[in-house]
Amino acid sequence: MDSPAADEIHVWQAQLDITQTEVSNLYETLSADERDRASRFYFEKHRRRYIVGRGVLRTILGRYLAVQPDRIRFTYNDKGKPSLVEPKVSDFEFNLSHSDDLALYAFALGVPVGVDVEVIRPLSDMDAIARRFFSPLEYEMLQRVSAENRPSAFFNCWTRKEAYIKAQGLGLYIPLDSFAVSLAPSEPARFIHLSTNSDYAGTWSLHHLSLTLGVVGAVAVPSVDRRIVNCQYS
Repeated sequence: MDSPAADEIHVWQAQLDITQTEVSNLYETLSADERDRASRFYFEKHRRRYIVGRGVLRTILGRYLAVQPDRIRFTYNDKGKPSLVEPKVSDFEFNLSHSDDLALYAFALGVPVGVDVEVIRPLSDMDAIARRFFSPLEYEMLQRVSAENRPSAFFNCWTRKEAYIKAQGLGLYIPLDSFAVSLAPSEPARFIHLSTNSDYAGTWSLHHLSLTLGVVGAVAVPSVDRRIVNCQYS
């Protein structure tokens, strides 16, 4: 399988609700530390989703890099973001996210990439969450969205902010209210400002991901000339 081209981001979708035989096969590809982490999940549903999520990541990477999935080794920064140790491949970047039984994986060459996905759902405390974590501008924009479209706008904002933070690999070291993104369903995904610097926002791009009905996703990358290539895992 060809790796992403210099002007591409490959985004894969995968279902985490699969047969027990498929789960068992993916479990065999996991490292000892991944198996140990899987065993610590209290609920079987969460344990299965973790196994499938990691196993699918290994399978896709194995296809790109022409290695067996169980030969892949990761290292993690102090915020938990994984990167490749084995095989040694320079500038091959990836990120993953899941919500319910849908997982997303993003792959790019030469630049860090972040991806996030959320199932759109009603939140009784949506306004309070937005007031606490969104920037004042984002909160104001959210209030201007119609009540019918507000849940979609909220999760547009949330996934775009999470994708950027994940691309940076710094976790919540970057306060969620320190930058602003577009959120209205009628507007394209973009950064409005980053760290109070609107010029810096122009060096990054956001991509809205149109997924299955009721699900929203986003990809963030420090490059303005990348296009999304959608892929389906099977």
